[in-house]
Amino acid sequence: MASAAQFGTASSLRDFGAAIFERLGLPAPHAVLVADCLVRANLRGLDSHGVARIPIYAKRLRLGLVNPRPTLVVRQVAQSAASLDGEDGMGMVVGTKAMDVAIGLARDTGVGFVGVHRSTHYGMAAYYVLRAAAADHIGFAFTNSSPGMAPFGGTKPILGVNPLAVGVPAGRRPAIVIDMAMSEIARGKMRLAAMHGEPIAEGLGVDKEGKPTRDGMAVFGGGAVHPFGGPKGSALAIWMEIMGGVLTGAAFAGEMKSLYEDLSGPQRIGHVFMAIRPDLFMPLEEFKRRMDTMIERLKDSHPVEGLDEVLMPGEPEARRETERMRTGIPLTAEVLGSLRAEAEAVALAMPEFSPTPISGCA
Repeated sequence: MASAAQFGTASSLRDFGAAIFERLGLPAPHAVLVADCLVRANLRGLDSHGVARIPIYAKRLRLGLVNPRPTLVVRQVAQSAASLDGEDGMGMVVGTKAMDVAIGLARDTGVGFVGVHRSTHYGMAAYYVLRAAAADHIGFAFTNSSPGMAPFGGTKPILGVNPLAVGVPAGRRPAIVIDMAMSEIARGKMRLAAMHGEPIAEGLGVDKEGKPTRDGMAVFGGGAVHPFGGPKGSALAIWMEIMGGVLTGAAFAGEMKSLYEDLSGPQRIGHVFMAIRPDLFMPLEEFKRRMDTMIERLKDSHPVEGLDEVLMPGEPEARRETERMRTGIPLTAEVLGSLRAEAEAVALAMPEFSPTPISGCA
């Protein structure tokens, strides 16, 4: 049974995370960026990719498996394409740089395409496409990841869950944001469930012997998750492996190091970021009006029995972000304990937490 949560403000958790990463050697702007990515995941309800990950990132930094100060040299390979060597830096720093380069290329040429190699786990994929949408661009983020999923018809976990993300700006309506792993459930969510003593649903994965299990840690630690939609999810994961790994020059097809389980070397993950200017075929405001019209027509569809409304991709997360900005971010006793240990390790004070939602939190 999971312990009762305590609530912290987004700003205090962001400052706390940034202080930890700065004491572990990251330049202050990079430390703030990494902390912001983690807290944004918590705000949007993706707690598996939030501040609960601070301890593993800290561990890899202490072991020298992550470069705290990568140079991040961009090599332009075509008019609208560039390559970025992540130099084993923090994935959030590498990914943000790459998306910003893609947006800059798109402003000049209409479309920007950036391939990244020698990167590390980059957190919530939506973070990068939200950045593109905020800059009035359509954004794509593709990545491969450490092996944890078998291809359809196989039993060996060679593929990662390889999430893809897409962000599209609108006008009056919030941006459409798609962020999904190619598995039935993200592996991080399985690990988080296990940390809380909660079983996962049946049929989501197998243990290292290939037997079905409801123990998320058994799946996470040597087992394999199932691709969503059987061969369809498997095919998309293979596409992510091609784009993020084969194309960019990164590790691929099982060569990447697991974030938690393999501390023998850098991860060497690959990403692809794309940005498209929405005004290629019409003025930007017309594009946004058309997006609003499409969204309104979709939401006007009569909801099925048991649902109050039709929600767009990213809408539940956006609403949760608004709510958690007001009430605070809930953190379990297990996560708080792990953060307290990290704070003690770097002689840092913990933020204040409340046992109940924080009214008017900002």
